[in-house]
Amino acid sequence: MAAPVEPELSQAQTEKLLQFQDLTGLESMDQCRRTLEQHNWNIEAAVQDRLNEQEGVPSVFNPPPSRPLQVNTADHRVYSYIVSRPQPRGLIGWSYYLIMLPFRFTYYTLLDIFRFALRFVRPDPRGRVTDPVGDVVSFIHSFEEKYGQSHPVFYQGTYSQALNDAKRELRYLLVYLHGEDHQDTDEFCRATLCTEEVVTFLNTQMLFWACSTSKPEGYRVSQALRENTYPFLAMIMLKDRKMTVVGRLEGVIQPEDFINQLTFIMDANQTHLMSERMEREERSQTQVLRQQQDEAYLASLLADQEKDRKKREEEDQVRQEEEKVRQSALDEERRRQNLEEEKERKSECLPPEPPADDPESVKIVFKLPNDTRVERRFLFGQSLTVIYDFLFSLKESPEKFQIITNFPRRVLPCLPTEEQPNPPTLKEAGLSRSEVLFVQDLTED
Repeated sequence: MAAPVEPELSQAQTEKLLQFQDLTGLESMDQCRRTLEQHNWNIEAAVQDRLNEQEGVPSVFNPPPSRPLQVNTADHRVYSYIVSRPQPRGLIGWSYYLIMLPFRFTYYTLLDIFRFALRFVRPDPRGRVTDPVGDVVSFIHSFEEKYGQSHPVFYQGTYSQALNDAKRELRYLLVYLHGEDHQDTDEFCRATLCTEEVVTFLNTQMLFWACSTSKPEGYRVSQALRENTYPFLAMIMLKDRKMTVVGRLEGVIQPEDFINQLTFIMDANQTHLMSERMEREERSQTQVLRQQQDEAYLASLLADQEKDRKKREEEDQVRQEEEKVRQSALDEERRRQNLEEEKERKSECLPPEPPADDPESVKIVFKLPNDTRVERRFLFGQSLTVIYDFLFSLKESPEKFQIITNFPRRVLPCLPTEEQPNPPTLKEAGLSRSEVLFVQDLTED
């Protein structure tokens, strides 16, 4: 039986898939897709669930019915510090305690029964997290209204975001769960949490995230950390590449003791944090080295490409020069051939040479530029063009020339011009029966 074909992802789902893989570091794309599909493509819920699983906590948004959410507190490496309420002293104290004991027992018993019965009528609304950031911001506002502005800097984001930032920055994260109905909460907030020395210590040493357990986001975190009493604080850090709870503080703790306990937890786990920093630095250096190698390879590749380009340009230039020389030779050969053909045509078109005893004949001796002499007879009535064509047909004559008389020195108008389209005859040019004419080479001009 063929496996079912998975539907194609939309562009928005593809972007969420890549973002989820980048945040969680999962290599398997199929696992990332299954996790997002289990959370109906809610990327925040999926990231929170994945981070909790890395801490050893089951799924928050899709919890299995067989076991509740919990953090592995049985690990002997988790430091726990619990401050119990002081026992009554003296006769008056014990008397007051014994008198109030039945009332307290009855009150809390009835309250537990009422809450238990209420679950059958209306599920606990805190079990569904819809606006985790809003829960945190609402708690901060209510805290400031009750205890003032002098308090540690609260992380204004979700629990998942606080974990991500602490992991990215390699810092300690202190989580405070605020139990509004607990009798020790007010004393702890006023006498410990909001004191100047505690505020200074927390602001300089770690990230501080807090939320009320009456809010869905705080309730979710309390289910994961499973506190025993209030006030409750958990120290979390990156350990063995996982965000791990390394310390738990419960009960009313005095400021000095509170700072000492946090310092002890930090000192005990400093080696793990330094190890993580060294590993991250090594990864960063490896990445930088790889980037430098890639850049060097790219630079070498570009240099080779530039070298090949210049080589091709030089080869093209050589080919063009060779082609230019070849074309020039062809043009020169074609010009010479055309010139020879034109000389032959002019020679064939020349009128016959008149006899020596013809009274209309003129004997002309031509002195060529190469000092050779050529003699021929023409008729007085012939145009000077005939003289020019005769000289042009000779192999010894230059391509361009003009005919000059010796005395007086003048240039004979042998070729037609705009002013004189019909050149004069020999007689009109004033030539006698015997003349010596000079051929001047004009080719260089």
